[in-house]
Amino acid sequence: MTTEMQEIAITEEKPLLPGQPDPAKDAEAAARILLDQGQEHSIETPHGLLHVTLHGTSNTRRPAILTFHDVGLDSKSCFSPLFKFEEMQEIVKNFTLVHIDAPGQEEGAATYPMGYQYPSMEQIAEMIPAVLTYFNFRTVIGVGVGAGAYILSRFTMAHPDSVEGLVLVNIDPQARGWMDWAAQKITTLTSSLTEQILSHLFSQEEMSANADLVKSHRDRISKAPNLINIELFWRGYNSRRDLIIDRTSNFKCPVMLVVGDQAPYEEAAVECNSKLDPTTTSFLKMADAGGLPQLTQPSKLTEAFKYFIQGMGYMASSVMTRLSRSRTTSLSSSYSMEGERERSRTLSQSSQGGQMPPSPSHTMEVSC
Repeated sequence: MTTEMQEIAITEEKPLLPGQPDPAKDAEAAARILLDQGQEHSIETPHGLLHVTLHGTSNTRRPAILTFHDVGLDSKSCFSPLFKFEEMQEIVKNFTLVHIDAPGQEEGAATYPMGYQYPSMEQIAEMIPAVLTYFNFRTVIGVGVGAGAYILSRFTMAHPDSVEGLVLVNIDPQARGWMDWAAQKITTLTSSLTEQILSHLFSQEEMSANADLVKSHRDRISKAPNLINIELFWRGYNSRRDLIIDRTSNFKCPVMLVVGDQAPYEEAAVECNSKLDPTTTSFLKMADAGGLPQLTQPSKLTEAFKYFIQGMGYMASSVMTRLSRSRTTSLSSSYSMEGERERSRTLSQSSQGGQMPPSPSHTMEVSC
């Protein structure tokens, strides 16, 4: 009996030498950088191009989080500090994130020529469906600040089936009245464009109390190479029309209104809240916060956003951290009976966790 021996070749895996690059780690690092910076797209719409930055993948069963910034800001300066905040990462990793820049407002945008007809706020809202079609998004959760809140409100009213939830920071649904128009004309003659926009972003109290933040935005706006574009966006916002809001025929999705107690548009946000359906609206009034709470108090806003998303049925296992444990957080809820009178009550949360998130009709006064 003959025994045949087979030769087996064994390949030795040599360890990487010190300083030798690891292709797998390099690829992982590159992917992480791409995820952090996002994928930039220029999307054709009925009213021109939109610059959009996508974080994550568009292939998801959950709604995308779609943001729109305020005047004097772009998507990065308005939202990066919030969505890069440590406690926000639990949300970011579970949702696709889409930042829209208003026409000509993104970094490096070419300056529009003299006489360029900038789209109105209504027309900008009409550009958003093209973004959903481009990425094949069925629904989104909108997050807008100032002018962006107005634009997303317009979009939501026109396309209610495309929006599952709406977060509106510093919303002012009213058009400029005659007194506002006259005051704006005077301000235009006596103040620079930069100062006009700063008075929109910050209250007088903030101008004095938060000088460093105000100065950084003053320098950024005044030195912006696309200042003409910013002015066109500013004029368009000041020419906006009223949002027709009432409790029976406005938003069909849950809405969270957010405003700081020192914000320039506090009264406008309170007035808007009074016109919305209290069973589907949350009103977050943040103590010691001004016109840009997403920059100055990202932790509180992140926690409130988690509550909001949980109320929509997502991230049910998420653990609350600050608001749910704070002894100084109070929840004030208001409701009306047959539209004739309102009652209010204040609920103080204990320091123990495990409590249910507030219902959509609650108004949260955050003082922690």
